[in-house]
Amino acid sequence: MDVIPVIDLKGGTVVRARMGRRDQYRPIETPLAPSSDPVAVARGLLSIHPFPVVYVADLDAIAGRRDNRAALGRLKATFPHVTLWVDNGLADRSAAEDWLAQGLGDLVIGSETQATGELVRDFAARERVILSLDFRDRTFQGPSALLEDASAWPRRIIVMTLTRVGSGAGPDLERLCAIRDATPERRVYAAGGVRDAADLFALKAAGMAGALIASCLHDGRVGSAEIALV
Repeated sequence: MDVIPVIDLKGGTVVRARMGRRDQYRPIETPLAPSSDPVAVARGLLSIHPFPVVYVADLDAIAGRRDNRAALGRLKATFPHVTLWVDNGLADRSAAEDWLAQGLGDLVIGSETQATGELVRDFAARERVILSLDFRDRTFQGPSALLEDASAWPRRIIVMTLTRVGSGAGPDLERLCAIRDATPERRVYAAGGVRDAADLFALKAAGMAGALIASCLHDGRVGSAEIALV
């Protein structure tokens, strides 16, 4: 199972995410890095394990404000062998094409920023595109038609439970298994709530392709030994 560290960018720095309350996110303080600078935090995460993939949420772009493309460029230049999975709120075909052409990483299309399922359907066959199905509590964030039509999904699916991010509540196994059962031929990744190695083992046993994690890495509850076992 793939373990993928998460970096949340806001105002050019890495912030500590908690329960999807983005207006309350503050620059991260972590024993893994001397500051909240994106390169410093990424270097700290990679000191735990040589992760081949890092997920990056550009929270400013998702909110429709400025973006953190300069920080993404620094990450790509500093760690050229790491593939970045980037959610930057894109919902427009031409903007998505332009972003993919820059070669900064794989594009995560978040359901929460989609008005329709058209962009996801148009890009479903693209190798460098991932769909994030975003939930807040029990409510799907996005057009219902997108959630209901698994045939329109790309090969890789993130199931993001925003209210569990940084909460220590554990992953939403019920929802994850429902998505897995709806599309057994696709790779499903869990995001939100992972507390420790036990949660990683539970996700692996449930057939998840991977898990996106952050707090448990910074808090030391998951380290190199635990990652090696999954």
